Amino acid sequence: MTRIKDRRTIRKYKPAPIPEALLNQLLEEAMRTPTMGNMQLYSVVATTDPRVKAELAPAHFNQPMVMGAPVVLTFCADFNRVSKWCEQREAEPGYDNFLSFINAMSDTLLFTQNFCTLAEAEGLGTCYLGTTVYMPKDIIRVLQLPRLVFPVATITVGYPDEWPEQNDRLPLKGILHHDVYTDYTPEDIDSIYAYKESLDESKRFIEENNKKTLAQVFTDVRYTKSDNIFMSGTMMEALRMQGFI
Repeated sequence: MTRIKDRRTIRKYKPAPIPEALLNQLLEEAMRTPTMGNMQLYSVVATTDPRVKAELAPAHFNQPMVMGAPVVLTFCADFNRVSKWCEQREAEPGYDNFLSFINAMSDTLLFTQNFCTLAEAEGLGTCYLGTTVYMPKDIIRVLQLPRLVFPVATITVGYPDEWPEQNDRLPLKGILHHDVYTDYTPEDIDSIYAYKESLDESKRFIEENNKKTLAQVFTDVRYTKSDNIFMSGTMMEALRMQGFI
């Protein structure tokens, strides 16, 4: 059993398939996660067909894990199912709004995290694909998601074929506030980010991208303002398309 403290992202997988019974067991156990109003505002699409994975891959910037993993799980915020239930029981659903999306997204992410923890405890490896929120319209099209269903997380899953070093994490003092939020002083920031900035990998990022600081790698190369604005617009379009705004 893998402890959360030992976990790491797995991007390379053995070709062995995941038994359907095991996958179903893990998903069913994960459904014990907390959920708003006990409505379970999520669905998951399990993709194993190489043809469908090939269609999904461009939405995830063709990261090799999409084709290399035996299973790609797309976790979706889902108010479609509850709304249909309401309509079939003479109740008028009012869930075509942004607050409902936030509630469903929160349910979905809790469910996703519990699944990952359970899967890793069974010896499986997982990789979280942050690209899901960058290209939602393409994922919606490929997976044929109906109105009031929206992709919020994608996880590749399989038996690990690597055991990479763990990524660094900030010290606890960087995220923990007591009673109220205490804003960071310049000295706090220096202390919190000192270890991250000292890593050889961080120094290599700075050199490769011809920047002065690691922060500039994030702002000027990896997560730029222009990209964030463009993809925010794309996401808002997708939310309108799916009926949440």
